[in-house]
Amino acid sequence: MRHAKKRLQLSRFTSWHDATIRSLARNMVICQSIKTTLTRAKSSKQLIEKLITLGKKNTLFARRQAQKVLGEHKLVNLLFDEIAPRFAKRNSGFTRIIGLGKRRGDNAEMVIFELTELKKKEIKKPKVAKEVKPQAAPEYVEIVETETIPESKKEPKVAIKDKPVDSKKPQKKFMGGLRTIFKKKSDSL
Repeated sequence: MRHAKKRLQLSRFTSWHDATIRSLARNMVICQSIKTTLTRAKSSKQLIEKLITLGKKNTLFARRQAQKVLGEHKLVNLLFDEIAPRFAKRNSGFTRIIGLGKRRGDNAEMVIFELTELKKKEIKKPKVAKEVKPQAAPEYVEIVETETIPESKKEPKVAIKDKPVDSKKPQKKFMGGLRTIFKKKSDSL
């Protein structure tokens, strides 16, 4: 009889169920915050908590046990070197589930499943604007005199004007440009 053997089946065979849970655990180690359904988050929570507990032990046997689940040395090193030390003062409660609402297609309950101790992102300092070197002067420059200031402190201000538009040539519009292209082709035939 199967007393006390309840688990979230996720509508899968045993091997598919195990693969789904391991995949969620691997993604949690990589991303540390994933968006998934509520039942998947609840079913994978136990495995992720177990992996972080193994990471806190940091023994060779614990690394081998984590290797069985994660399958890659890089992920095991990430778990043991970066994630587990963050939870050194905690005995449990390594993950949290934050509700997002229902999914539009099938009305499944969506959640954000994340570690409680997230890696702090470094705040990037804004770049200091460098002084811009003066480039070649534009063609049309008008020098404007400022208020009466002594000659030693007086600097002319430079205002840039647009090029004058020739009033003889009309502006070509999109269709006008196409007409000239088709005229040239028909003239050559």
